[in-house]
Amino acid sequence: MKALVLAGGSGTRLRPITYTQAKQLVPVANKPVLFYGLESIAAAGIREVGIVVGDTHAEIEAAVGDGSRFGLQATYLRQEAPLGLAHAVLIARDYLGDDDFVMYLGDNFVVGGIESLVERFRTRRPSAQIMLTKVSDPRQFGVAELDADGRVVALVEKPSEPKSDLALVGVYLFTPAVHEAVADLKPSWRGELEITDAIQWLIDAGHDVEPSIISGYWKDTGNVTDMLEVNRLVLESAEPRVDGDVEDCELIGRVVVEAGASVRDSRIVGPVVVGSGTVISGSYIGPFTSIGADCRIEGSEVEYSIVLSRASITGVRRIEASLIGHDVEVTPAPHAPRAHRLVLGDHSKVQIIS
Repeated sequence: MKALVLAGGSGTRLRPITYTQAKQLVPVANKPVLFYGLESIAAAGIREVGIVVGDTHAEIEAAVGDGSRFGLQATYLRQEAPLGLAHAVLIARDYLGDDDFVMYLGDNFVVGGIESLVERFRTRRPSAQIMLTKVSDPRQFGVAELDADGRVVALVEKPSEPKSDLALVGVYLFTPAVHEAVADLKPSWRGELEITDAIQWLIDAGHDVEPSIISGYWKDTGNVTDMLEVNRLVLESAEPRVDGDVEDCELIGRVVVEAGASVRDSRIVGPVVVGSGTVISGSYIGPFTSIGADCRIEGSEVEYSIVLSRASITGVRRIEASLIGHDVEVTPAPHAPRAHRLVLGDHSKVQIIS
């Protein structure tokens, strides 16, 4: 069995962070999201992985390399434009050959990994095995409709009127039967080759498509809110460890201070991870915060946030629920008299706090 990891796409929902960084490399607990997926694939006993890359291919290739650090053999497959998940399967046809494969979306996060899912697939070997989970707004996802016996009868991509609340999670398992389905597809109204249409083709052709409803945790880390939530979840399992230099500080709970970090005259309430080379002084760092390498935080308060490497935060009273990019400088604004300049149309209603 091989793996096909999708690491293309522009990450528009994470802008401006993704103007300068691949969305799959934005860190959770100071480790790129993509790395968690690669580790899960290796843990499931898969050794060969094809990584579909786009405009950010150089950055992805530099981060992952040949895959040996994960126990994998990585091959890179260029996708000229993000033309759909099924298009990624189409361009990977020669690489995949006649092997079964797991397709894993590189910006997705699945707690507990995929070992049991892969083992079930290897044992039963349906033409396709899909993961489903209940979501509050199915209109944002591919949605599955099951019959009374729990069999998949229909799949629709981002339906305006969903017939169920079961969304497809970004992990799929296929036999080579999917290649015939993909080759027969036409672009959807979105101009993409949809993997939901390929799976529907398999269903209509009488192939066995098995659903697996997961009750564990899954997130598509495509926006800031979900990134912060995944960061929280990962930090909750962190083991406290102090390898850096800590002096005159109060550390409470699961706090990780990496080697080379320096923390002075501060209060840190975990779970928190502080990256190597970071200097924190006279500050408060609250729960569910990850601070990258070589940052500087002085006289400030930060909580429930992700701070990327080389950022500087000085003299700021409170920052929370934030994603702060590389090399960012955050400082207090100068005090100035308040004034409001207004151009209001007829019948306007304006409320001003003064």
